Amino acid sequence: MSLIITDECINCDVCEPECPNGAISQGAEIYEIDPDKCTECVGHFDEPQCQQVCPVDCIPHDPNRKESKETLMQRYNRLTGKV
Repeated sequence: MSLIITDECINCDVCEPECPNGAISQGAEIYEIDPDKCTECVGHFDEPQCQQVCPVDCIPHDPNRKESKETLMQRYNRLTGKV
């Protein structure tokens, strides 16, 4: 699954620099995650770094984008040029 940022986001700016794929950016009102860049940190870390640093716990899995670890690893390989 890709991750999403809910409207509980307080725009604290701690998640954006933690994303190794550059998937997090400031949206119109809150931060947003580009699902085509989110690998849940697969290939980089054991756990999603944005979830680890979020002080309000507003970064759950997106229930509309169920993806396997293999799919996330393929995305990681594509994003990093390791295809």
